[in-house]
Amino acid sequence: MTYADIIVDISHEKLDKSFQYLVPQQLEEQIQVGMVVQIPFGRGNHVRKGYVVGLSSKLKVDGSCIKSIVSIENDQETIESRLIALAGWMKEHYGSTMIQALKTVLPIQKKVKAQEKRWITLSISREEGEKLLEELKKTRFKARIRLLEALLGENGGRIEASLALKELGTTVSVLKYFTENKVVTVESDQIYRNAVYDAEKIPHLAPDTLSDPQKKAVEQILAEWQKPAPRPVLLHGVTGSGKTQVYMELIDQVIRQGRQAIVLIPEIALTYQTVRRFYGRFGDKVSVINSRLSQGERYDQFKRAKQGELQVMVGPRSALFTPFGNLGLIIIDEEHESSYKSENSPRYHARETAIYRAKMEGANVILGSATPSMEAYYRAGTGEYALVKLEARYEERPLPQVSIVDMREQLKKGNRSALSMELKGALGQCLAKGEQAMLFLNRRGYAGFVSCRSCGHVMKCPHCDVSLSEHNGRKLICHYCGYETAKPDRCPVCSSPYIGGFKAGTQQIQQVVEKEFPEARVLRMDYDTTRAKGSYEEILEAFSQHRADILIGTQMIVKGHDFPDVTLVGVIAADLSLNADDYRSGERTFQLLTQAVGRSGRGKKEGHALIQTYSPDHYSIQTASRQDYEEFYEEEMGYRILMDYPPSAHMMAVLGASEDEAVLEAAMHYLRLFVDKLHSGKALHVIGPAPAPVGKVKDIYRRVIYLKHENYDLLVRIKDRLEEYIEINSGFRKVNIQFDFL
Repeated sequence: MTYADIIVDISHEKLDKSFQYLVPQQLEEQIQVGMVVQIPFGRGNHVRKGYVVGLSSKLKVDGSCIKSIVSIENDQETIESRLIALAGWMKEHYGSTMIQALKTVLPIQKKVKAQEKRWITLSISREEGEKLLEELKKTRFKARIRLLEALLGENGGRIEASLALKELGTTVSVLKYFTENKVVTVESDQIYRNAVYDAEKIPHLAPDTLSDPQKKAVEQILAEWQKPAPRPVLLHGVTGSGKTQVYMELIDQVIRQGRQAIVLIPEIALTYQTVRRFYGRFGDKVSVINSRLSQGERYDQFKRAKQGELQVMVGPRSALFTPFGNLGLIIIDEEHESSYKSENSPRYHARETAIYRAKMEGANVILGSATPSMEAYYRAGTGEYALVKLEARYEERPLPQVSIVDMREQLKKGNRSALSMELKGALGQCLAKGEQAMLFLNRRGYAGFVSCRSCGHVMKCPHCDVSLSEHNGRKLICHYCGYETAKPDRCPVCSSPYIGGFKAGTQQIQQVVEKEFPEARVLRMDYDTTRAKGSYEEILEAFSQHRADILIGTQMIVKGHDFPDVTLVGVIAADLSLNADDYRSGERTFQLLTQAVGRSGRGKKEGHALIQTYSPDHYSIQTASRQDYEEFYEEEMGYRILMDYPPSAHMMAVLGASEDEAVLEAAMHYLRLFVDKLHSGKALHVIGPAPAPVGKVKDIYRRVIYLKHENYDLLVRIKDRLEEYIEINSGFRKVNIQFDFL
């Protein structure tokens, strides 16, 4: 006999477990993991939908109580079952419950009432209608006369019910009279909510003429696709090289084959321009998914995709799980972005998950970036990914001229403003020419690191090569190993008293700019100004239509936007990301600065960028100013190898959280001892337990253990053993443990 482990109704947390059912003999040859089935559930044996997550020949429950599967939902095997199988892979690789993984890949569970448009249609001949109208005109039923006249008029015998109600005064009794006498019929059409902002205003765009480098890139990618086992393709193109045009050409090829494409973008802010370009090229076969949509809008987009009415879905990480039945291509634009990594369990990475889904469905994957992640470029170097390059801007436009401003010198000259004298001068010239500027503040709000404003020295951990973070009580703490020291009153290098964190935010920068340039029209784009639905689109549309001269913002303004009139970009504080308490801080800084600089000079006018920093000689800033990725990669890779950080080794974090600090400390201590017992080899490097980057949130204490090893599968095996250990030990019941592969 065959038994199936089935999860029931993933919309309820209390059902976060599987139930065993008997597979009827007639279904044994058909049943597979991932299938959707109908099962009797509960005391009333109501038939419910379930998901098969395991098959076994061993009975786990009382045989007298086991129930049988009713049927298999064959119509959902090709799409939903593959997503369920993907959830199973995510559970195993990222450490979560199956129900958490299912909720991630099947996000729309609650059916939303469809929108409808009702039509009143004349069901008798025109001659019969005119005869009836003559008879009605002899009566006092004015509403009946108006409706029949409208149907016999220029409406072609059909009129929208809402229009008849508002303009003709049609009532229920009028419709009842006509329908009972079979004069008209009332029909309903389902209307899907359009998630594309101002779709009706987007003009149709003819395909762009590809440059010779773009044509070569397309040919190289298509050649890779013809191989028996095509690899993911890393498209490394400098800012402004026209990667999106390459994407659209490849999507066109996929659509011609009757297949669909998913385009992932890292920020909601990017949807405005990206979707307009794709919608202009492919029309209403394009839609978008993001967190700002209503539940009804999201439901409609997934339903349209499942029914084959869409061919291209654009959106952030969650769009990866669009239920396309014949998926042919997944594009991850700006693949280096950290937003592709989930912060909730399962802590999956869209890059690896996309590659696995593509492998399951016979699709291809393209990873695009001007500043590829270290992991992606490393894999391209080993041959795991195919590497295709675009080394020049579209139409051979020059890269912007970049200047580095040493803010230490500004302080010596008595300028304590957030804007350097050079940036003020450049802004004045830009405004005088009627051109546009963007001012990028590297991180919103207050930075946790502590540095000297006179010499630029940053307080770092002596053991982990990351900056120390400032905590209450003037303590500086390392979030990797727990090292702690007191915050100094003076710089240990130059004895300057100007020591502390950078406290200026976007609002303060806006005030400075408006005071310095009162005639300038200034827009601000950050978390506070983009909370409302449609706010991203409104701000970006206003700036693109030149209704503002200066756009001030955080990271969301420097990723992928294309404004041809922007000739100046100012980076207010490069050091905020450079000195974050993260081993990737150098990489993040290089990527952000390169992307920011790349927003300038994308039209026919030459661009200029200024980078303000207290660390002008740092390799991340120097290489970003030259847009030299290869030089940065070689320098950064040396540090990664030295410290056993990815991609030279794999790294897993064991994250613990509890309301009881003492219980949490004990639990993490025992996990560390168990890890040491599991693998005592020198190749495994274990750090911690240590405080998490934010050690306490809403009265929940948090700790972390880091494990580093060159073998990824070894870390997965350790994760599996830790999960078993946690499951059988009651001491972990008050502790939430999650796993994260970094």
